[in-house]
Amino acid sequence: MDKQTFWKLIETARSEAGPDQVAARASELLARCPEAEIAAAQQVLWDLLAESYRSPLWAAAYVINGGCSDDGFDYFRGWLLTQGEQAFARALADPDSLAEHPAVREAAAEGLELWDEEALSIAWTAYESATGRELPSDSFTISYPPLDPAWDFDFDDPTQTAPRLPRLSALFD
Repeated sequence: MDKQTFWKLIETARSEAGPDQVAARASELLARCPEAEIAAAQQVLWDLLAESYRSPLWAAAYVINGGCSDDGFDYFRGWLLTQGEQAFARALADPDSLAEHPAVREAAAEGLELWDEEALSIAWTAYESATGRELPSDSFTISYPPLDPAWDFDFDDPTQTAPRLPRLSALFD
């Protein structure tokens, strides 16, 4: 499986499921694929998570969710994956653009947090469903890049966050 095929899987799941069921539907769809393709999907997922492991996005997740631990950032990026390729790419290019995303605007209005832990296990769930076995641990690797030192500040400090993420800061003020 490659990124393009993975994103098609997510788009199909988005079209067939409610917003909170995208990961579950993606797992169901993926479980219909050959075993090797399911296993390969896990590497694609972790590659996308590594690609999104960026300080500006972490700061955005912190603002949106009112805080964001290491695990919380993983779960936020899981949610972002379920929003589809366009939303994902846009958020990576400009994390402050998330202020325009309908779910983010709803989260601000309703005091909701945005995260999807289940999205991190789309391939795990599909593999187990299809084979009755756990996904082999050697079928993927995880390698995160270093975080940007220019963003090494307390995300609770609005004097640091607001100038860098003005739209999100205003939305969640």
